Amino acid sequence: MAKSKAQQKATSKYRRNNYDQLNILVKPKGKKEEIKKHAEKSGESLSEFVNRAIDETIKKDNSEQVN
Repeated sequence: MAKSKAQQKATSKYRRNNYDQLNILVKPKGKKEEIKKHAEKSGESLSEFVNRAIDETIKKDNSEQVN
């Protein structure tokens, strides 16, 4: 189902106001598909998986600095 221009505009505005965008490069070529398949096995989107990986790494790194 196609979105109306008003819906597209509202979605774009919501994303601008609520999300930061991060563009990353992965290598070698084809690794994106490997990451995407791994995320899907966990029931996550690519974005959800990347966000979780970042959050878990930051938490781990911060706890190691305390110890």
